[in-house]
Amino acid sequence: MILRLVFGVVLVCGGVFGIERGAEVRLWPNGAPGPESEATAEVFESAANSKLPQRFTVVHYPSIYVFLAPPDKASGMAVVVAPGGGHSQLVIDKEGWEIADWLNRNGIAAFVLKYRLARAPGSHYTVERDALADAARAVRTVRSRAGEWGVDPWRIGFMGFSAGGELTALIETRFDAGNASAADPVERASSRPDFAAAIYPGFKPGTITAPKDAPPTFLMCTDEDRAHVVTTVNLYLDLQKQGVPAEMHIYASGAHGVGMRPSHLPVATWPDRLRDWMVDRKLLKE
Repeated sequence: MILRLVFGVVLVCGGVFGIERGAEVRLWPNGAPGPESEATAEVFESAANSKLPQRFTVVHYPSIYVFLAPPDKASGMAVVVAPGGGHSQLVIDKEGWEIADWLNRNGIAAFVLKYRLARAPGSHYTVERDALADAARAVRTVRSRAGEWGVDPWRIGFMGFSAGGELTALIETRFDAGNASAADPVERASSRPDFAAAIYPGFKPGTITAPKDAPPTFLMCTDEDRAHVVTTVNLYLDLQKQGVPAEMHIYASGAHGVGMRPSHLPVATWPDRLRDWMVDRKLLKE
């Protein structure tokens, strides 16, 4: 009871600090680690009616964009969101900002991840070294600043779409507890998500194996999107083999990259199933 009361105070106070909606926070203020040290500009497309970019094609400075839930709705739950784009681009409007809006409407803080692109022309980054490091650092950052942002450090999830779904599968199977002796306080925090949502994930079969302590996972794809059915089902079966709670939805129709945009197809209701799952897992209240 004391712990709950303490968290309640932190949650209320978190809103006092305030942060501009969509504010960008670099994951490594002094530059990301790795052999490729870039000093060149990032490349992105601007949206006509928004100050936020709609698509990135070159990323050198991984970051999270912060979207806190409205104070009257905030549940303390948080999700790091990884947009897709085949690791050659980030479709950050449809699979980033729009997802953050849905999460906020449901009282969930969103942190949209801008990660390094392994398959952009001329890139020397890799998915398993650099993009995964960005995903891990994002979870650590949110957890280490949970009090500041008014979120529960043990209800931080990771949700990704397509290539971001691959990142989801990687971070939920290759996390660590953090380095307690690290000089950087962010690195002391665990990179393990408390739950995961892999939405039409794409990766080579057999490259990802779930450990027994992988977090509970929600999975979704469509049968029409044949290239991503196998990876979705294989991840589900692997989690089941390890006794990890998982829920999977495969809709008959719907092209790849449906996001959360409305349509006449049943797949458009998948966000409702995600919310039901969050309630069922007691991550979110009715």
